[in-house]
Amino acid sequence: MGPADYDLRIDEAISTIRQEKAKRVLLQLPDGLKPKAAEIQRAIRKETDTEVLIWAGSCFGACDRPVAAKNMGCDLVIQWGHARWS
Repeated sequence: MGPADYDLRIDEAISTIRQEKAKRVLLQLPDGLKPKAAEIQRAIRKETDTEVLIWAGSCFGACDRPVAAKNMGCDLVIQWGHARWS
């Protein structure tokens, strides 16, 4: 099963970006989805007025949040491939 076989629910990400009025968003993907990063970035940028950054670092689960996101001025971090985490 490859990344094309997953429902990435990009529409939900776009809805959240709009709801949060985020201007700079950081995408965090597990290694298996990183080849889809540019495609996801393009889809989001097409539908929002948001700067979309891609986290190229590690991603070992929902507890592995990129702490640098705050220093990068990100309003929102969207993680794919994790269980829902509050």
